[in-house]
Amino acid sequence: MLSIAILFSCSYAAQLSLAQPSPAESPLSPPPHAQVVAVTPTPGMYSEPSIAINPTNPQQLIAAYQVNASVAYSADAGKTWSTAENTAPDDYRRSGDVSVAYDREGHAFLCYIAFDKLGTENYWARGATRNGVFVRRSSDGGKTWDKDHAIVFAHNSDPGIPFEDKPYIVADTSRSKYAGNLYVGWTQWQLTKSIMLLSRSTDSGKTWSKPIEISTREGLPRDDNGAVEGFTVAVGADGTLYTAWSDITGIVLAVSRDGGRTFSPSRTILHTGPSSFSPVHVFRANGFPEIGIDPRSNKLYLTWSDYTNGDIDVFAASSSNRGKTWSPPVRVNNDALHNGQDQFFQWLAVDPVDGSVNVVFCDRRADPDNRKYVMALARSNDGARTFQNYPWSTKPSDPTDVFMGDYMGIAALGGRVYGAWPRTALPEEVPSPEAQSSQRSEKEQKSGEDKAPSKQEAQPEGVEKVLTEGKGLVIEVGVADFSAGPAPR
Repeated sequence: MLSIAILFSCSYAAQLSLAQPSPAESPLSPPPHAQVVAVTPTPGMYSEPSIAINPTNPQQLIAAYQVNASVAYSADAGKTWSTAENTAPDDYRRSGDVSVAYDREGHAFLCYIAFDKLGTENYWARGATRNGVFVRRSSDGGKTWDKDHAIVFAHNSDPGIPFEDKPYIVADTSRSKYAGNLYVGWTQWQLTKSIMLLSRSTDSGKTWSKPIEISTREGLPRDDNGAVEGFTVAVGADGTLYTAWSDITGIVLAVSRDGGRTFSPSRTILHTGPSSFSPVHVFRANGFPEIGIDPRSNKLYLTWSDYTNGDIDVFAASSSNRGKTWSPPVRVNNDALHNGQDQFFQWLAVDPVDGSVNVVFCDRRADPDNRKYVMALARSNDGARTFQNYPWSTKPSDPTDVFMGDYMGIAALGGRVYGAWPRTALPEEVPSPEAQSSQRSEKEQKSGEDKAPSKQEAQPEGVEKVLTEGKGLVIEVGVADFSAGPAPR
C-alpha cells in the first residue's frame, strides 16, 4: 500500500560498538567494492523502491519508487543516476506500488497502481474510488518512457468497486516458447474477501489479458492479516511460472506450465508466522514472501520474515523438485538467536549467472534499543544453506512515526548486486519550509498538479498522519561487486 519510509544518521561502526555482541558474534564487514548512491536529489515522500538490471546491457539499471510513480536510471552500472520524466499518470491523483522489469530485448517496464482516493484504512475496498493497475514501457533502457500507459485492469468510480493493490511485474527472459511474455499479479480487495489475480501480455506490454483468479483459497478483506497478499513470481528456464504469496495458513504456491493461461490449485507449502506485524517503533511491517529461481538448475528459493523466534527474523527455504517439497527454514540473519533485535522487510534476488542467493533487509542488531537499523545484505553461495551477512547502508535509520511501506528492492547479475531502499534524510539535507513551498510551486506549475487534491483528500486519516508527520526520505542504491574478488583492505 502507498506509504512513506524512514532512516537517520551516524556510522554503522559506531552502532556496532554499542551492540555488545555475544562471543559467537563478530563485527560485520561491508560487501566487496561497496558503494551507496543517493538516487533522489532532495528528500521527499519516497518509499517502496524496486530495481532491475538490463540483461542485454548490464550497465543499464532502473530504480522505481513512489509517490508518485517515479523512475531513476543509470547507464554506468549504478555510479550515477538521473530522473526520468513522464512516468506517473497525469489523470490520476496518486500513483505508486511500483515494480520494474526488463525483457530479453532490453525494454524496460514500470508497473504501478493509480487512484484518486483510498478507501477505509486497512479495509481498502470500502469507499474506494476509481483505481487500477497500469504498465508503462521504455524502449531505451529507462531513459525515456511512452507517453501513455497500458491498462492492465481498472475501474471507474462506481459504487462497490474493488481496490487493486500491490502489483508485481516479471518478464520471461528464458528461451522457452513463452519467452517475451510479461506477467503482473496483485491482490484485489473486495468488501467481503481478498483474491489473487494475474494478467499476462504477449505483445511487449501493449495489451493485457483479462485477469484470472489464481488463489484457490480466498482471504479476508482486510490488509492487517488473513488476506491473500504479497504476490511474487519467478520464471523457470522452460517458461514455467511459479507464483507465491501469503494467506492465513502461511506461504502459498501456484504453478503455470502454459504461459500463464491456467494454474495449478494454490496450496500451502510452508507454515509461517503471521505475515503482518508491528515491530516496536514501526507504524507497520510485513514479512511477505519472495520467490526466486536459479535458471541453470530450476532450483527454487523463498524468503520471508516472521516472529516465530520471538523477535523478527528473516528466513529462507529451497526446493529442488519444482516446488513439490521444501527444505526446512534457514535463518538468514546471523546475529544471536533470541537477542531481541528485529530484522524485517526482506527482498530476494537469485543471480541467474552464478546462482548466488542475495537478500536485503532492515537490520537492528547494532542497536541495543531495537530501534534504528541499517540495510544489510545476506548472500549464500551454497544453495541457501548458510548466509554471509554484510552491513550495506552507511547511515542508520529511525523508523519512528514513519509509514515504511511494503517493499525494498534488490537485483543481481554476474556477481554484481544492487539494493534499493529509503533512508531518513539528515537535518542538513531537508530543505527549509520556504524552499519546500517553492519547490512544490515549481513542480505544480510544470506538471499541472495544482489541481490535485490535498493529501487529506487522497489518504485515510491514519495514513495521512504518518505522511504528514514523517521524516523526509531519500532513495539510495547500494552496489556490491562479488565478481571482482575481495575488496582491498
